[in-house]
Amino acid sequence: MVAEEVRGKGKRGLLRIIFGRTTFFILFMALQIAVLAWIYFWLDDRYQAYGYGAFGLVSAILAIRILNEKQNASFKMAWLVPVLLFPVFGCLFYIFVQLQMETKILAKRIADIRIRTRSYLNQNEAIAAKLMKENRRNANLSRYLSERAGYPVYDKTNFKYYPLGDDFFPDLLEELKAAERFIFLEYFIIQRGVMWDSVLKILEEKAAAGVDVRVLYDGMNSFSNLPHDYPKELEAKGVRCRIFNPIRPAISTSQNNRDHRKILVIDGHTAFTGGVNLADEYINRKVRFGHWKDNAVRLKGEAVKSFTVMFLQMWSVCAFRPEYDFDYGPFLDTGDHFHSPALNMDGYSIPFSDSPLDGEPVGHQVYLDILYQARRYVYIMTPYLILDDDMVTALTYAAKRGVDTVIVMPHIPDKKYAFMLAHSYYPELMEAGVKIYEYLPGFIHSKTFVSDDEKAVVGSINMDFRSQYLNFECAVYIYKNPVIGDIRADFDETLKKCVRMSMESYESLPLMHRFWGRTLRLIAPLM
Repeated sequence: MVAEEVRGKGKRGLLRIIFGRTTFFILFMALQIAVLAWIYFWLDDRYQAYGYGAFGLVSAILAIRILNEKQNASFKMAWLVPVLLFPVFGCLFYIFVQLQMETKILAKRIADIRIRTRSYLNQNEAIAAKLMKENRRNANLSRYLSERAGYPVYDKTNFKYYPLGDDFFPDLLEELKAAERFIFLEYFIIQRGVMWDSVLKILEEKAAAGVDVRVLYDGMNSFSNLPHDYPKELEAKGVRCRIFNPIRPAISTSQNNRDHRKILVIDGHTAFTGGVNLADEYINRKVRFGHWKDNAVRLKGEAVKSFTVMFLQMWSVCAFRPEYDFDYGPFLDTGDHFHSPALNMDGYSIPFSDSPLDGEPVGHQVYLDILYQARRYVYIMTPYLILDDDMVTALTYAAKRGVDTVIVMPHIPDKKYAFMLAHSYYPELMEAGVKIYEYLPGFIHSKTFVSDDEKAVVGSINMDFRSQYLNFECAVYIYKNPVIGDIRADFDETLKKCVRMSMESYESLPLMHRFWGRTLRLIAPLM
């Protein structure tokens, strides 16, 4: 009887695999790739008799177009190689990408919503003027973020820094329990387990009590972490849910742009951001790559307004029909209860978001600004190190002019190809004086800059092309707030658990590891 039940379950499981979404997705993608391959070989055979003159001419024209495009030089090189070396395939692929309409539609939708909601993030000119008197260079950065990205500078914001997801989790639950009006969550990864189940239990209770609870997550979750109909499950519990850019069985460049942001807003007066997603490895309840070192920061006060607007903008974008005229006003009242003498609100902060579709690499520019303005030190934590020429120049120039430039990387990687790529940058960085450390206990997932004991960035932005050019990201820039001392202290403690890399340690890596790392740099911008 038991054997028959096991066989029955096995058959049902096999049928689910055969007729399931994943199988359909793979088959449909394979069909599209086969069609593209057939077109390629058909053209290849057709034009081989006449030489590649026609496609050679087209590839030359496309090369001129690529060289004159307004984009990063590394992306230009990544396109020029296939277009010039493989004229038929390279030209077809480039034209196919450029003709994608989904990306253009999404970009227009986002731009329209940002224009319509710009008034919610007007700069308080008195604060901007005060910052200008204190430090013109930081005022210039704030002007860039306000005018080019749409995010103002604030004072009167309190911060609490969490060196680990383990530290962040208890405070997260307590703040959720205190919610009275609304809870907004936007995360790249949500996965069932201790962390998400604990959060969801509170969300259900709050929704039942009349709190407006909304969850927004990236479509990658539907393919790997959550059922495709999970929004319906949450709606049944009273939790409103939307998915950003669901994965579809279609070859589309828009699916390369993911919502990598981590935002949680409670009642308009409290927000969280950082590197921590809502899954058990982020709080070390599940071991994947050794000890998981991540971080988060909590905001209380005026700057929470920007995170509220960020969430609502993306929420509006993800509606079946874009909510262009939705009123954000009722959600932006921060109340008075956070004005407590116990909360240190010195200094300034600028929460900001970065879109890959507006041609303005905001996160990249903020990181470059810190590197070029640093006087004594710049300390960086990042899980990935896949750099463009501008970032390599900024890092090496900082070290060459005597700035203590330190990068902390994982010692146990989550993606081997990314680790090979990262190692390929070590020699030129170390030769210039950049100090590179690897975190021996496991994996670093924090994305943090701190410089000169006066400025820091905590958020979701990695030191790689994907974060700085392809994903939707967010972070908060902090200037002269006491929390910067806590961030610096976390670096000092982390370095005690790291090993410093050297040319000898790089050269001791397997030859093929180094070879593939350097080879992958040809397509690094597209990874």
